[in-house]
Amino acid sequence: MNKALKHSVTRRVIYSTLASLLIAGLFYGGYSYYFLKSAYETSEASNASFQYGLGELSDKLRASEALNNDLKTLLQARQQEKEAIGQQVQSLSSTVSILDKLSKTDKQLLEKYSSVYFLNENYVPPTLSSIDASFLNRQDKPVQILAGIAQHLADLLNSAKTAGIQLQVLSGYRSFGTQQSLKASYKTVYGSGTANSFSADQGYSEHQLGTAVDFTTPLIGDTFSGFSKSSAYAWLTANAYLYGFNLSYPKNNTHFVFEPWHWRYVGVELAKKLHDENKSLYELDQREIDTYLVKFFD
Repeated sequence: MNKALKHSVTRRVIYSTLASLLIAGLFYGGYSYYFLKSAYETSEASNASFQYGLGELSDKLRASEALNNDLKTLLQARQQEKEAIGQQVQSLSSTVSILDKLSKTDKQLLEKYSSVYFLNENYVPPTLSSIDASFLNRQDKPVQILAGIAQHLADLLNSAKTAGIQLQVLSGYRSFGTQQSLKASYKTVYGSGTANSFSADQGYSEHQLGTAVDFTTPLIGDTFSGFSKSSAYAWLTANAYLYGFNLSYPKNNTHFVFEPWHWRYVGVELAKKLHDENKSLYELDQREIDTYLVKFFD
């Protein structure tokens, strides 16, 4: 084979190889383009799906937040209802407690006697307590008082003692019969008119309630003479209300003569009201007085 023929064959081989390479390149390029395009389209589809899913998730999240807010609102409403019911129960419980307390408290303890209301011969305080003999003007003559107020009286007497006041008790609870005998003796000694000016008939005496006390001092004794000018009376006027006691018959009262020694327990709250307003029990309407009965022993 001559040299020219060899060159011709070689060129054909080269051209054929180049053509094959070109075809292979075009094929590879086309495949790559198709692959990349498919991948891109798939990615776009996935992205669109993701965006859709993200939007759907956001909608669900917003719906969940709205539901959560609704639940919070409902919970708050239920809590408020619970608190309201609790307050109603507490109020009802308090009312029941007050009614129970009232049912166990003798309503006559704050009624106005001394010719206004009447206590029959069968009325006796439910429980009586003896006053410490060291506070009695006559230590050989026991004196009793309503048990529920005994501590209030003891506190009053001890406070007076601490203040240097020689305050003593001359009289406390008197039965219907005792008051009847006492009034009869007064009528014999002083006459009916005079006796009626300073002593109640049986059934009308505050002493029958067991809540009234006649105070005196060692010097004054049972005459009560000059008691209104004593330091004991001045101390009672300034301090007795703190322990629930009120002067029953002040000056110018319409029932009896001025009795600075006769004090009646009416409860701390009512005694404070009467002291602050400079009034006696008999100046108030009975309906107003009755509102203090529930706190009588407090």
